[in-house]
Amino acid sequence: MSEDFMLDTDDLERRMLGAIASLRTEFSSLRTGRGSASMLEPVMVDAYGSMTPINQVGTVNVPEPRMVTINVWDKALVGKVEKAIRESGLGINPQLNGTIIMLPIPELNEERRTELTKVAGGYAENARVSIRNIRRDGMDQIKKAKADGMSEDDQKIWESEVQDLTNKQIKAIDDQLEAKQAEIMQV
Repeated sequence: MSEDFMLDTDDLERRMLGAIASLRTEFSSLRTGRGSASMLEPVMVDAYGSMTPINQVGTVNVPEPRMVTINVWDKALVGKVEKAIRESGLGINPQLNGTIIMLPIPELNEERRTELTKVAGGYAENARVSIRNIRRDGMDQIKKAKADGMSEDDQKIWESEVQDLTNKQIKAIDDQLEAKQAEIMQV
């Protein structure tokens, strides 16, 4: 029976890559002093009786590095979009120009940059914890197979494979964190 044990490393890797994709999404929402359409992704607008992402009520553009514009399709929603941005905690003061909402991106001061690098570090640590939890699931499967009669050599081989996969994904997280922190600290 133990000879038939096959750990689904593809499933473990897929789950780990999912944690890294989630980290990328969290990183993209961090403001770095440059405008990007992705910084508005978490902002939801109360439109037509339901919470709707901004990109579904208007066109988001980045005409220049320090400016994001939203061309709201329905004039009745302009005030709601402006209110949603003000209350989002992005720290951006929207300016109205008809149905176009302009978001000038202010320079980040040193204190705010340091604060954002800490937030990025927290996001990365959460991703590392997710990776470690997935690793633990894999190790638990191996231990169960060992209890069912798997040889100790096979156990060591599988554990080594899971650990190598984990190390590779943790390194990817560390590399992304380093890049994001450098981007935030860039003046």
